[in-house]
Amino acid sequence: MYYYIKNTLEKAKKLDFKCKNDKFVAVLTSAEWLENRNKFDMGIEMDIDLSAVHSTKAEVNYDSLTGTFSVPDIENISAPNTNFAFALDEKGIVFIDDSGFVNKLINNIISTKRWIMPSLERFIFDFLEQIVTKDQIALENLDKELDTIESNILEGEEKDPSLRVSRIRSDLRDLRVHYEQLLELSQELEENENDFFKEENTRYFHLFTQRVSRLHDFTASLREYSIQIRDLYQSKLDIKQNRIMALLTVITSIFMPLTLIAGWYGMNFKYMPELEYRSAYPIVIAVSILIVIISLIFFKKKKWL
Repeated sequence: MYYYIKNTLEKAKKLDFKCKNDKFVAVLTSAEWLENRNKFDMGIEMDIDLSAVHSTKAEVNYDSLTGTFSVPDIENISAPNTNFAFALDEKGIVFIDDSGFVNKLINNIISTKRWIMPSLERFIFDFLEQIVTKDQIALENLDKELDTIESNILEGEEKDPSLRVSRIRSDLRDLRVHYEQLLELSQELEENENDFFKEENTRYFHLFTQRVSRLHDFTASLREYSIQIRDLYQSKLDIKQNRIMALLTVITSIFMPLTLIAGWYGMNFKYMPELEYRSAYPIVIAVSILIVIISLIFFKKKKWL
């Protein structure tokens, strides 16, 4: 697919490389790139293996800028990333994508964007914005979910949240890495080492850098929050276990003297005078009850119960 950057993206059957005023956007598959790369005259021999793409990055060449994208699915971050590559110079940008992801983003741009001052820089900005357009809402939803988990833990209603919190923390780690890579790519574009972009238009890349920086900070904050929730649940679990241990200790302490009495008079020596008393049995019962009552009063006073 070929497009020219006008007030919006206009489809073209083919590109006129002699016309230097109109900036272009091309979306090719890996096979189409290998077949047509010489037409773009970018001075690169880029053999694309999209299966080997694992990160978002940009590399400055002598007369072009090339790179790759590895974009997570914000609705299912643990799913495999969408990978594609790009190459650009002052004439335009070429995307090499076998997944259809780039075409989807470009269709969104066509349906939502109209430019008063069209430029390659503005298109790249809008394209990058499309990559992170749903991220803020997704992060806010994770924030609300963590809030709910925390409230349930404090109210004692939450079953073991460790698995879900661990998954959220893992997803946030992947997003943080993704945003760090986007920041590096955006800063590389803003640097404009090859002077492909008009100086006044590099502000678009600065705006994108600021937005991704905020997303990165939000993600880091949420990850710290998830760690705090894990620690909160562990502390609540420790408190619960301590209460159980305290209760068992109290019960043991109450029955220890009763066990002593039972053991003492269970020896049944022949000359134990208490065994002959008619009132010995009720006296032992009364003493045992008294010991339990005194122990309970003592433990209540010490707030161990």
